[in-house]
Amino acid sequence: MNKNLNKEMDTIFMMTGKDYFFLSSRTIKEVAGFGGCVAGLVPDVVAKKLTEKFF
Repeated sequence: MNKNLNKEMDTIFMMTGKDYFFLSSRTIKEVAGFGGCVAGLVPDVVAKKLTEKFF
C-alpha cells in the first residue's frame, strides 16, 4: 500500500513479543482447525475445547 502512495517510501515491519500481540479468534480457530497447536496462545481450557471440537 505504501508503495502505491509513494514509490520512494520504505516500509519497516517490526514484530512484537508474544506477550503483546493480538490474534483474532478467527485466526485461532483456523490454526486449531488445521491441526495446529494453540497452546500458549489461549487459556488452557480454550485450547482443550478447540481440540475437542476439531478432533
